[in-house]
Amino acid sequence: MKFKPFVFSAALIIAANVSFSQDNLVNSLKSNQSADSKEGFKFTDVINLANTTIKNQGSSGTCWSYSTNSFLESEMIRLGKDPIELSPIYSARCAYIEKAKNYVRMHGAVTLGDGGETHDVINMYRKYGALPLSVYTGLNYGTSKNKFGEMAAVTQAMLEAIVKNPNGQLTPNWLSAYTAVLDAYLGNVPQSFSYKGKNYTPQSFAKELVGINPDDYIELSSLTDYPYYKKFTLLIPDNWSFDQVYNVHMDEMTDIIDNALKNGYTVAWATDVSEKSFSWKNGVAYVPETSYEDMTDQQKAEMFNGPKPELAVTPEIRQQAFDNYNTTDDHGMHIVGISKDQNGKEYYIVKNSWGTTNDYKGYLYVTRNFVKYKTTSLLLHKKAIPSELRKKIGV
Repeated sequence: MKFKPFVFSAALIIAANVSFSQDNLVNSLKSNQSADSKEGFKFTDVINLANTTIKNQGSSGTCWSYSTNSFLESEMIRLGKDPIELSPIYSARCAYIEKAKNYVRMHGAVTLGDGGETHDVINMYRKYGALPLSVYTGLNYGTSKNKFGEMAAVTQAMLEAIVKNPNGQLTPNWLSAYTAVLDAYLGNVPQSFSYKGKNYTPQSFAKELVGINPDDYIELSSLTDYPYYKKFTLLIPDNWSFDQVYNVHMDEMTDIIDNALKNGYTVAWATDVSEKSFSWKNGVAYVPETSYEDMTDQQKAEMFNGPKPELAVTPEIRQQAFDNYNTTDDHGMHIVGISKDQNGKEYYIVKNSWGTTNDYKGYLYVTRNFVKYKTTSLLLHKKAIPSELRKKIGV
C-alpha cells in the first residue's frame, strides 16, 4: 500500500513515482472532520483484542509493514507469548531489497517506491526472519521519526540508472551497492544480537521468540470478474511480487472478519482511505447515503458529528469503484475489535500507525459497509476463517 496522489501540486507531480508519505495523506484528510464529533458518538466495546502500542510511521509509505507487524504482535499474544514489539523497518528494508531485484529483472516495468502489501511482511519473515524494534529502529541519522523522501529518491534514481545498463551488461555489484545505500539511511542489519541475555540471529529470533508459521496466513479479496473461491493475482500497483489472493463474495469478507474477532484473531486490513467519509481526525469512517458531491454545506460540516444512515453497498458498486480508480490501495491498518454506537450499530475498531493525535488516540471506528466497499485485501490466520468457507476455498 502507498498513498494515492489525490491532491495535486507541481511538487507531487514531480514525485509521482515515489510513495506518498503519511504527512501528505494526513494533511489531505484534515478537512474530513466535524466539530464536536466525539460528543456525537457513544461507543461501547463488544470485542477489543489485545494489541501493542500505537506507532507512528512518520514520513514513509510503510503502513503495510506497521499494520502487519502489529498484527503479528497480536498473534504472539493470542499464542500465549510475551508480546515483542517488532521492527517494521526491518521488514520494509528486506522488501526493498526483493523489490529492487524484481524491478531490475522487469527492466523497470513494475512499481518501486516504499509502498507494499500485507503479504510482504509474511514473505520477508519467511525469508529473512524478524528483529525487535529495540534492535532495529531504522532511525540512522538523527531523526526521531521516519523520513524517507531522500532515500526513496536516491534509490529510485539508482535503480533507474542500473536498468539503463550503461555498461552493456549488469555488474555483479549493483545489488551490494544498492544495499549499502539502504544501510546508510536505515542502519546496518545485525548478523547476531543480544535480546534479554541471549544471542539470536534474525532467523532464530523469528523461530524461537515470535514463533509463527508463515504458511498459516492467507490473503483474501472480493472482485466480481474472477471466479469465487479461487486464487487470482490482485492487480494493484503495490503488489510488486504478484502474489495471489483468494476471491470471496463481498459479504463474506465481513463474515470472515466477524468470525475471526469472535474467536480471538485480529486481521491485517488493506484499504482505500481517500474517501471524504473517512476522517482520521474524528476517527470514524462510513459510506454516506448521499454522495459528498450532492451534500449541502451543512451536511458536509456535520458528516462526523454522530451516526448517519449509509448507502447499501453492492458487489457491483464495489467493483465499479475498483475499476474506475475510486478505490485504490492507499493504506494498511489492523482490525482489533468491534464496538457499538448509541443506536446499536456495530463498527470495527481499527488500529492505525499515524500516532495518537486523533479523537481516539490512534484508533478509528469503521462501519461494515465501509469495509465491504473499500477493502482491497485482508490477511489473517487461516483458522480464523469459518470452516465452511475454508472448505470452499480449499484451505
